[in-house]
Amino acid sequence: MLSKPAIAPAGPSRPQAPAFQPVDPYAYRHRVGSLMSSPPVVVKSTKPTRQVIDLMVKRKISSVLVSDRGTPDRPIEEYGIVTERDLLRRISSDAERAFDMPVGSIATRPLISIRAAAFAYRAIGRMDRLKVRHLAVHDGGVLVGVLSARDLLRLRAAAAIDLDDTIEHAKDAAELAATWSMLPGVVRSLIGEAIDPRAVAEIISDELCSLTRRAAVLAEQQMQIEGHGPPPCAYAVLVLGSGGRGESLIAPDQDNAIVFADGEPGGAEDSWFKKLGTKLADMLDISGVPYCKGGVMAANAAFRGSLDIWKGRVEDWVRRLRPEDLLNVDIVYDLRPVHGDTTLAAQFIEYAYDRGHAEPVFAKLLGEQMTTGNPFTVFGGFQLENGRLDIKKYGLFPIVATARTLAIRHGIRERSTRARLERLIAQDIGGERDMKAMLAGHSMLIGLLLAQQTHDIYAGIPVSNRIEINALTREQQAELKSLIKRLQSAPDLVRDLMFA
Repeated sequence: MLSKPAIAPAGPSRPQAPAFQPVDPYAYRHRVGSLMSSPPVVVKSTKPTRQVIDLMVKRKISSVLVSDRGTPDRPIEEYGIVTERDLLRRISSDAERAFDMPVGSIATRPLISIRAAAFAYRAIGRMDRLKVRHLAVHDGGVLVGVLSARDLLRLRAAAAIDLDDTIEHAKDAAELAATWSMLPGVVRSLIGEAIDPRAVAEIISDELCSLTRRAAVLAEQQMQIEGHGPPPCAYAVLVLGSGGRGESLIAPDQDNAIVFADGEPGGAEDSWFKKLGTKLADMLDISGVPYCKGGVMAANAAFRGSLDIWKGRVEDWVRRLRPEDLLNVDIVYDLRPVHGDTTLAAQFIEYAYDRGHAEPVFAKLLGEQMTTGNPFTVFGGFQLENGRLDIKKYGLFPIVATARTLAIRHGIRERSTRARLERLIAQDIGGERDMKAMLAGHSMLIGLLLAQQTHDIYAGIPVSNRIEINALTREQQAELKSLIKRLQSAPDLVRDLMFA
């Protein structure tokens, strides 16, 4: 099947960039966790409605959460919600009898929820689409707070905030493609608002994960329609690499995998998930996320398997003696579960980190894959191809690989490059100067690439990891040259810090 990159702008010759649509930067800079009310007010299901009304008046709140225990910090599935509107409707229908009813009989279940780490624009879009005024907030599936429409009154953003929820409720690949095609415009607006480039990359990653999750749901539905039946066991779809780290650039390709509960290679379970992985890959390709050229897709046997099979692969990885045998292994350590049984993914990544940390040779071999070659001429200038330099290869890759390799070696269970580097600094590994230089360089490189890729999309130029050096200011060129020269010694730095 041919790839149909939906994010490429239409037009036979010079594509027209859409009019600039400003967004409220607050909604893209702040996360739900910083806006929610916490701890949430929770009451027991048996509590009379009269007492709940008195509590809401006293606390000046518009909702309460309801559970049998009457306490927070439990799995989100245990709760319901009662709002002012729920109470008014019940009083209107049942008059005075409503006051003596147990509040649990009025509560709405299941809760509509959102992650504490989600950006505020996601909450706005979800409330607008579902016509609700309250969202429960969870962290790892555990209730931690409540977000109300009142908390979001100051956040009024453009229609771009609907991107996530539109993806989540697309009915087919065509709707996914239409929604995904909005992404360059959103990115262009965010760059125009001077949003931190790392936050923009995280937003792209979040939407890529949403797209993959929705494609998996639709693929599973297709499996049943075609008579293949429901999933033979619990499973999880994983996004790997930059998408898993939260560092996607524009026009990412597919990096995904599947872990399932039971089954052997070539067995009934594996055959079912092979079909699912193939449908997932086809749907993502049609939607605008092309097939991975390196084959990192659950459709391929190396990137799907039972939990035991994956553990066996980890054992094989950590005992390998040649770096070339570890191709595509490192990106698995960036995995993010996006659909299905997240406990399977958690068990897998926990095992992978434990074994990787316990085998220093494994991390050492990963570090030996970091050599990128020399991008400089004998006179100290950049070796350019058509006036451009691949700054993912010579810049982003050594930073990301350094952070990942040292995180595995030193037992740091973070997923993003930024968080890994910050933890290394906190643990006094590598020297604050080196790590901070990588942190600043990481942000700069992502910013340069996003700006170049956005420009290229609207100029009708194929998106790549190469930037036009002459389009940079003299100061930017000097800063880039200094950074890349410094990163030439990244493999030596990793070797020195293996046993820090």
